[in-house]
Amino acid sequence: MLDQLARTEQVDCGYRNGSDRMIILRCIGPEQFFLERVVFPFELLTFHCPERSEVEIWTHGLGGPELLESIEARELVMESAPITEPAPGSPELAVGGIEANPWLQAG
Repeated sequence: MLDQLARTEQVDCGYRNGSDRMIILRCIGPEQFFLERVVFPFELLTFHCPERSEVEIWTHGLGGPELLESIEARELVMESAPITEPAPGSPELAVGGIEANPWLQAG
């Protein structure tokens, strides 16, 4: 099984919980890949997964677990970029050499 995962392209992803409630992040991918993590309010979770994975964001409501959103892992990819200072007034976010995507920005 490890050999199969090695052949599947892996990507570095990140998700920031911009809500004031704890959420559960579930990443389901090919070759029986599964990752489940608790993400606290305003926390940034970084993780490694197969490129073709699906990420689900769950919370607990009055009626039990609720699916908040479903995101393709490729939308959460964190790309390496040279460390640069953003221009004054620029909306771009660069942290530690990682160019952030919209899912990483606090909201």
